[in-house]
Amino acid sequence: MQTDNLQSPQIDQNQKSQEFEKVSELNQALKLLNISKRLAAFETLDQMLEALMDIITTETGAERCTIFLNDPETDELYSRVAHGTFKREIRILEKSGIAGLVFSTGEPIIVHDAYNNEHFNPSIDQKTGYTTRSVLCVPIKTVKSEVIGVAQALNKREGDFTQDDLELLVAITSQAAVALQTTQIVEHMKKARLQEMEFFDVVSDVISEIDLGAILQKVMSQATKMLNSERSTLFLNDEKTNELFSQVGEGLGAEQIRLPNHLGIAGAVFTSGESVNIPHAYADLRFNPSFDQKTGYFTRSVLCVPVVNKKGKVIGVTQVLNKRGGPFTDEDEFRLRAFTAQVSIALENAKLFDDVQNMKNYSESMLESMTNGVITLNEDGKIITCNTAGLRIMQINPDAILERKAEDFFKGANAWILEKINRIEETQTSEVTMDAELEFGGEKISVNITVVPLRSVESKKLGTMIMIEDISNEKRMKSTMSRYMDPGLADKLLAGGDDILGGKSVFATCLFSDIRGFTTLTEELGAQGTVSLLNEYFTLMVECIQKEGGMLDKFIGDAIMAAFGLPIPHEDDEDRSVRAAISMINELIQWNKERVAHGKKIVDMGIGICTDMIVTGNIGSPKRMDYTCIGDGVNIASRLESACKIYSTRILISENTVKKLKRSYTTREIDRVIVKGKTEPIGIFEVLDYHTEETFPNMMELLLHFRNGLKHYRDANWEKALVSFNQSLEYNKNDKVSHLYVERCRHYMENPPGDEWDGAWVMTSK
Repeated sequence: MQTDNLQSPQIDQNQKSQEFEKVSELNQALKLLNISKRLAAFETLDQMLEALMDIITTETGAERCTIFLNDPETDELYSRVAHGTFKREIRILEKSGIAGLVFSTGEPIIVHDAYNNEHFNPSIDQKTGYTTRSVLCVPIKTVKSEVIGVAQALNKREGDFTQDDLELLVAITSQAAVALQTTQIVEHMKKARLQEMEFFDVVSDVISEIDLGAILQKVMSQATKMLNSERSTLFLNDEKTNELFSQVGEGLGAEQIRLPNHLGIAGAVFTSGESVNIPHAYADLRFNPSFDQKTGYFTRSVLCVPVVNKKGKVIGVTQVLNKRGGPFTDEDEFRLRAFTAQVSIALENAKLFDDVQNMKNYSESMLESMTNGVITLNEDGKIITCNTAGLRIMQINPDAILERKAEDFFKGANAWILEKINRIEETQTSEVTMDAELEFGGEKISVNITVVPLRSVESKKLGTMIMIEDISNEKRMKSTMSRYMDPGLADKLLAGGDDILGGKSVFATCLFSDIRGFTTLTEELGAQGTVSLLNEYFTLMVECIQKEGGMLDKFIGDAIMAAFGLPIPHEDDEDRSVRAAISMINELIQWNKERVAHGKKIVDMGIGICTDMIVTGNIGSPKRMDYTCIGDGVNIASRLESACKIYSTRILISENTVKKLKRSYTTREIDRVIVKGKTEPIGIFEVLDYHTEETFPNMMELLLHFRNGLKHYRDANWEKALVSFNQSLEYNKNDKVSHLYVERCRHYMENPPGDEWDGAWVMTSK
């Protein structure tokens, strides 16, 4: 009886303990069930994550919690919402830190001292200012034991994280895993659906275009937006030249860029037909960094896919650069390939339309550029076209001839042409009439007439074409005058000699060049040698000028004066002048190599270019006149040529010229100077495109420090300017302009200028 009495309290205690455990298990089950119900009430992943983190923070007694989910496309763990004030998205590599360790191993972990744990990554603490002391981290596993993320509780408020906390967190995440995975799938489906709708909208927008320039711009814009990249380029293949081309830059007038279709990453993709995805551009040997060096752009990642037509032929490539937020993924490549496949038909149609337009424009331009008149009639005998030369020869306006029947226009003294037209209609053979006569407005003109039938490729009659060659006195005179002056000038003189003789003000670009040390050369060469040298030199230089459409104004001893924009202006006269100057220097360099090979002294020269208002016209006496130009633009160009001696440069151009350049050139601002005879300073720039790495090493690095030095110099900060100019010389010790500024800085450090100093340099010589 005593034994029974002793055991009875122990049995009661065990029963109570078992009942307590059952109640605890029931409470935990209810708690987990409530968690499942609570999470199921949310529609978005963001809401679910925030609620789950609140639950974990409360249940584990932690200060804060973070849920990391796996992004299999980027091999990263990401958290969209964090507890407390830290709300922005966090992304880490899936093997980084404690979270990466737990995700990789699938095993939970308790860390009591975070900063003494080898896996802890303190970078997030450093960014947020938060201090992590302890960490409880468990994997989030599905029912199939697939790890889809991790839950991480930080800093137990009271005491340390325990095994019970770990088991509770495992239970909570296991309960939440299904809801999280389901919501992820739904969200991915919604995102894919939205992307699909956007994709169709984009494709519809692109294929609605027919203009090649517009469709190229739209494809590049939409590809950039669709892949969340910084920029993209669509290249199409030009089968005639074996080049990849694209139109870029709205502000650049849709300028075309071209490159051989086998070079670089774009060329590799075009020739192989295989996509290329490069996460680190500079680590790939196919990447050419020269474009980055020229533009200052930094290429990180590249995705390039072929554009294939419905016949399986590669017709171009699409290249996107610098994915925001990481490298390009397989999904990006799939979407870009699908996009280009959809728009390839539109691209081919647009290219075909562009080719047809170019052919049409070429034909029209060819007709308009002809000196002979061209008239076309349709099969009903109605006059459809008449080029500018035809209107000029016949001295009529378009309304007097277009849309009129041939019998209504060619009548009276000109009726004989109608007879030829009717005969050609019957015979379908060409006829030529030499030295005939036409009469318009009571004036007779001598012409050669050719009448030919027009037929399609299927030999269907399309109409008749009449070609009129003017052989009147005006044409004979023009032929004679063209032997002695620029043909364009002859045209101007014949079309309106009185206006030109009277002179007019025009905006044009003047170029001056001069041989350095010419007096010494003449003394050594003698008269005959000097003439021979000048003839060789002028032949090379004049060819460079005329090749760019410039007008040779005159030779002044060993100097050349030329003008661009006279007498016929072009849209890019400033570019023509700069290209001519670069070509002149390059020709001089080649010529000097030949001279050295023959034991002769080299020749050097300077070139000055200025764009400004000038006065043009025939200037002189009745017995001797020259078509020339005078004014500030001429004077400043001459001064800039002289300034080349001061700055030890070869090509100096004015700021007016720089502002009007259509294309990019390698230039640097040299100074602001007040030339002799002027009171206001002008900016002058050096053109460096003729240089090679050998003649001007480390150019881009030097120019960067030189620009900094020039800024400090104009701010009168001599010490900083001196440092920058000396840094320039570290890259090229032979840069004489940097040496010049080093001397100026030292001078001003010892002799500071007054308050009125504005950074301009006064030229005291012409």
